[in-house]
Amino acid sequence: MHLPDGFLDGKTALLTAGAAGTGIALALRQVKQTLAPRQTPMLGLAAAFIFAAQMINFPVLAGTSGHLVGGVLAGVLLGPAAAVIVMTCVLMVQCLMFNDGGLLALGANVFNMGIVNVWGGYFVFRLFQRMPWMEPNRATLFAASFAAWFGTVLASLTCAGEIACSGTAPWGVTFPAMASIHILIGLGEGLLTGLVLTAVLRARPELVAGWGGQQRVGGSGFLSYGLLVSLGLAVFVAPLACPWSDGLEAVAKTLGFEHRAAGPLFPSPLGNYHLPFIRSAATATALAGVAGILVAFIGAWLLASRLVPKLAARKDHANSQG
Repeated sequence: MHLPDGFLDGKTALLTAGAAGTGIALALRQVKQTLAPRQTPMLGLAAAFIFAAQMINFPVLAGTSGHLVGGVLAGVLLGPAAAVIVMTCVLMVQCLMFNDGGLLALGANVFNMGIVNVWGGYFVFRLFQRMPWMEPNRATLFAASFAAWFGTVLASLTCAGEIACSGTAPWGVTFPAMASIHILIGLGEGLLTGLVLTAVLRARPELVAGWGGQQRVGGSGFLSYGLLVSLGLAVFVAPLACPWSDGLEAVAKTLGFEHRAAGPLFPSPLGNYHLPFIRSAATATALAGVAGILVAFIGAWLLASRLVPKLAARKDHANSQG
């Protein structure tokens, strides 16, 4: 669902960038007020895992693939405001290091996958999480899986609206084309979200936002294990990912506007997740993935860490006044 440059006109790109900037500013403000120091590594771990998971495309239809977006998963584990920050970090790394998504379309991609997907899906998750007729763990898993499906479809419809507003393709064909394929992709999103949460609920149920009181970090062992899993996905699974076009690319081919995709505004040695000096495509993909995971992990962790001292200082000031 990463929009390249050329699919959106200047007006739409500017409006979505403004909306994304507003959403990020609000998320930063909320995270500053609620983030605990021990939670900061979790933002880095979430960014690393989502980056790795987005490298793995799974087949949906003949010639079409999909991949995990991860915004709802991050929202369930960290809360929606922190999830917006995580998704923004991931999308920026993908754009700036790998030319995955256009630079001029970065605002639209953050708005679609980092704000609409996160907040829309999280709202549905909270709506269905406390179903009295279901056991709490099952209710949480069902709510998260359905919310992940819903968030994927909602983000795809938002993307379709931006394409239509730009005059790239008519409303009447863009909406059904994007909706039909992402309804199927959303099934994969929901299944993967449910599988990840099943593992988390068995090992660290307190990590789920709103579950069992205040969140706690699982310790350095948990973080190390999570980072190793992310690296393992990039090294051993990503090179075997389905090579077919993703949902947006398939729609662009079907509707005949794929030629409008512009090339990157600047060259990147890691473009398309490859390294020019590595002959083996699988090795190049694995090494590029490792680099992206480490940058996403460190970037999100450092950003979160910079938000904590202000909160800590404010609490110390309040204690001194008391």
